[in-house]
Amino acid sequence: MTAPQIDSKTKRFAYSAIVIYSTIVGLSFLFGKLALSVATPLDSLAHRFTVSLIAASIPVLFGWMKLQIKPRDVLAILPLAVLYPSMFFAFQAFGLRFTTSAEAGIIHATVPIFTMVAAAYFLKERTTRLQQLSTLLSVAGVIFIFVMKGTTIDLTNMKGTLLILLSALALAGYSVFARRLTSRMNVIAMTYVMTVIGFLVFNLMAVGQHLAEGTLPHYFEPFASPVFLLAILYLGILSSLISSLLSNYALSKLEASKVSVFNHLATLVSIVGGFVFLNEQLAYYHLIGAAVIIAGVLGANAGAWGRRKTALPPKGSVQMNKNE
Repeated sequence: MTAPQIDSKTKRFAYSAIVIYSTIVGLSFLFGKLALSVATPLDSLAHRFTVSLIAASIPVLFGWMKLQIKPRDVLAILPLAVLYPSMFFAFQAFGLRFTTSAEAGIIHATVPIFTMVAAAYFLKERTTRLQQLSTLLSVAGVIFIFVMKGTTIDLTNMKGTLLILLSALALAGYSVFARRLTSRMNVIAMTYVMTVIGFLVFNLMAVGQHLAEGTLPHYFEPFASPVFLLAILYLGILSSLISSLLSNYALSKLEASKVSVFNHLATLVSIVGGFVFLNEQLAYYHLIGAAVIIAGVLGANAGAWGRRKTALPPKGSVQMNKNE
């Protein structure tokens, strides 16, 4: 799948979208810690997507936004929604029970590599040697930070490692198949259906767990905590709904391999957020790793900056709705 050339204004919007997305995701780790201090991982996910669905439905119910979703559209989006948010968050939540967040960070740093390989195979995206090396460089920057913090992957605990690896593969698969789907489908409608499916999956899982444990009356207790309420509003509205919309939009305009490498910026935002809000240590290796990551991101998008020629999309492709 060779991407059509896009004009410089659209390209700037696409890159702005993915940078904002990376910032939101980076700060979500802080709010995720707050949510998990009150509720279980599964309950947090369920309430997160409940808030997300409510926020997405308000403009639809008030007529501010019209959605035209056909049954065949839902069927087309379903495999994508199985990968993200369903499999991605489920594998991540259960994987973190058996491994540390730092170990998970190292494994998730490999997502751009998986994405680049899958995009080359399924989408026929071509990358230059510079882009390939730059992607590896950004991965190395993330791993360098975690290794310097004293983090290693415990291969004796294969259950946690495997679950986090499956989570990374799900995210890479989402990036590739979303790239294909966004070329012919309304991004807003696509994001809404993904949110509905996430709501159904995680609420069914959480309610099922509570029924099995006989704790269903406690399902909504976390909302009594102001800390949890603040965290879940951020996670539900910004980190789930808005970030998915921004990611889907960026994937409709840019190659999956280029978008995926921006996930490493989320690591930098998370480090800065921890330093500013949680008084966490900012060491020299953070700065070195940050420089390596940024160099890798810029190199992976080499040739994209400043290109101003506009080309028409290939015949047979469907134009995106102006409201997207």
